Amino acid sequence: MTWEIPLFKIYHDKDDINSIEKVIKRGSYWATGPEIEELEDNISKYIGKRYAVSFNSGTSALHCILLAHGINEGEVIVPSFTFISTANSVILAGAKPVFAEIEDETYGLEIEDVKEKINNKTKAILPIHYGGCTSKYIGDLKDIAKDNNLTLIEDAAESLGSKKGGAFAGTFGHSSMFSFCQNKIITSGEGGIILTDIKDIYQKLLLLRSHGRVEDVENYFSTTKDLDYIQLGYNFRMSSISAALALSQFNKIEKIIRMRREKAEYYHKKLSEIKNIKTPEVKSDFFHVYQMYTIQLKDKETRDMLQERLEKEKIMTKVYFNPIHLKSYYKKKFGYKKGDLPLTENISDKVLTIPIYPHMDKEEMDYVIEKIKENCE
Repeated sequence: MTWEIPLFKIYHDKDDINSIEKVIKRGSYWATGPEIEELEDNISKYIGKRYAVSFNSGTSALHCILLAHGINEGEVIVPSFTFISTANSVILAGAKPVFAEIEDETYGLEIEDVKEKINNKTKAILPIHYGGCTSKYIGDLKDIAKDNNLTLIEDAAESLGSKKGGAFAGTFGHSSMFSFCQNKIITSGEGGIILTDIKDIYQKLLLLRSHGRVEDVENYFSTTKDLDYIQLGYNFRMSSISAALALSQFNKIEKIIRMRREKAEYYHKKLSEIKNIKTPEVKSDFFHVYQMYTIQLKDKETRDMLQERLEKEKIMTKVYFNPIHLKSYYKKKFGYKKGDLPLTENISDKVLTIPIYPHMDKEEMDYVIEKIKENCE
């Protein structure tokens, strides 16, 4: 399908191109160049965490964050309303994902159901910050984790720059992950980063990222010495080219966020006039960065009808997210079935993510709004 209006477009400029060109023309250190450490330093300072470790994807980052915290058994409470890597990473680390319900405002974990799911096997809580908005109950989840001696890991893949009560997403948990996949706030095509204040976790992440190799002073490609390998690890490193691109993108993050918020405000104004559409709720203590713009329809039939008709108009939309617990692998492995998470399933049946990107022009937005209005009124 060639979309007239795609779900997202990547915002880029000459600085992005120049950043990649500079690394290529250097002719060396395409894998372990100074751009990697510079990116890590810049993002850790921006969020306000002591340590940052970059990875080749958000998924590999999430996998390693669990291993670094020693969560290779037991249970981890996660939402089912998320991208599948949130739950897959738990299994890959050796633990079991236990799905909890979500609330209807920010689509974050619902605290009462989280409390009910905690038992003596529970090791961690792994909430997400959906679509550019910090989870409504993240402060409560921090307290719950503390009271039950659990690790709190934030899957903030979609929400770099978002805040609740003036605090950035990624600062509430013991560790957090952000993604640089192509549809995220800033992007290097693929990539991810972990932030933490815990030195021991930081050191473990370095080993897990690169074959379990000790690189205290010099990296593997910069020394004649025979470096030691003290544990098993992966090749999950981000390349210098990707880091340079992510760094260039990060240097304009405030501009990108401002542009996204302007587009979202225009959607709010126009779409709130249409009956039977619920736009994203934005309360005064939230700073939403709109990695996605997700509306709710009155029921699944209406949602599916609208999606089908927008597709005919070559406007791309997507259901973010269909529940993980109803995917074939999870039904087969854990015996999940429809009705196990009624709140999550009900919300998933009604949501629809519509196109938004920083440089989306008024004509494009008006076209999307017009076609939604034609099919909802």
